[in-house]
Amino acid sequence: MGRRSQPARAARPRDAASIVLLRETGDMVEVLMGRRRKRARFLPDIYVFPGGRVDAADRSVADDRFRLSAETERTLRRDTPNTSPLALALAAIRETHEETGYLLGKPASADVLGPLPSTPFWSACREDGMVPDVAALDYIMRALTPTLSPRRFNTRFFLADGAACQGDLLVDGELEDLHWLPLDEAFDLPIIDVTELALTTARQRWRGRALGRRSITIPFVHYVRDRQRIDHV
Repeated sequence: MGRRSQPARAARPRDAASIVLLRETGDMVEVLMGRRRKRARFLPDIYVFPGGRVDAADRSVADDRFRLSAETERTLRRDTPNTSPLALALAAIRETHEETGYLLGKPASADVLGPLPSTPFWSACREDGMVPDVAALDYIMRALTPTLSPRRFNTRFFLADGAACQGDLLVDGELEDLHWLPLDEAFDLPIIDVTELALTTARQRWRGRALGRRSITIPFVHYVRDRQRIDHV
């Protein structure tokens, strides 16, 4: 009798972060989204929010260098205690800058910027005299890619006000058809279920902001025996 084939070992998920940028235009709320290129290895031809993997430079910044909001810091530490909340926030802002041209930042002096990493992102910050405004991020959701996926990510989604961003929108960057559109119309784009949930959650949190309400739990999308499960933690 031949040997039974062993199941492939699941890929280890990589830490990642994404920002849902919303802004108010008149009486309308808009969201920024773009389409991944057809040749992309992960989610080709699908509309997404800007974001990507946490890199070494994100992790190298000391946790006491910048401060997240107390609520975001607390919920991230509760939800993912083995990953630096600051590294996740920096990755979200850096990836958004690289993919859209927008910098969610605040003015900073040269002595603050000087000791930071020597990378293209931090060089752009020094040129603009800005540092990432991590306190402007609200943590709203977490999603873990299915175990059968060859590329897996442990993604934390943040919400931020796009009106606070500096810079000009890229027209030919990593994401195609990058544009602002009414939030309700984003549900009609080619998106995956996780993105749909992130849009719904962002809309609820945005409305809650206007009413002075804060969310108590964070949706966590993951898979048990390859079946999707949504917990609220």
